[in-house]
Amino acid sequence: MTDDSGHSEHSGFHYSEQDVQREVTELESRSTTAARIFDLRRIIGGLFVVYGIIVTITGITDSQAEIDKAQGININLWTGIGMLLLGVFFLAWLKLRPTPPPLPPAEEEKEAE
Repeated sequence: MTDDSGHSEHSGFHYSEQDVQREVTELESRSTTAARIFDLRRIIGGLFVVYGIIVTITGITDSQAEIDKAQGININLWTGIGMLLLGVFFLAWLKLRPTPPPLPPAEEEKEAE
């Protein structure tokens, strides 16, 4: 659908190269942030730390009768400590080796060669 001057009806929706580049940069930064937020190491580590604290507290407060049920081993205490250590490991791994940001498409093609 064109008018008499030969321009389309949507001619007012042109973006400058600068606008497009700014939008692409903004979307790339959002993507990087989302990838870091939803890193499985953060989720797994956080859950193990929280549950490890709960199970460790349960192990500390166990009565002797409950310990005797597990053949004299305070299973809640040892399991809680193990969960805490595993959770701290995942969180330390995340801190020491963060997720690298995704490469822009142009750089991916150069690396493939």
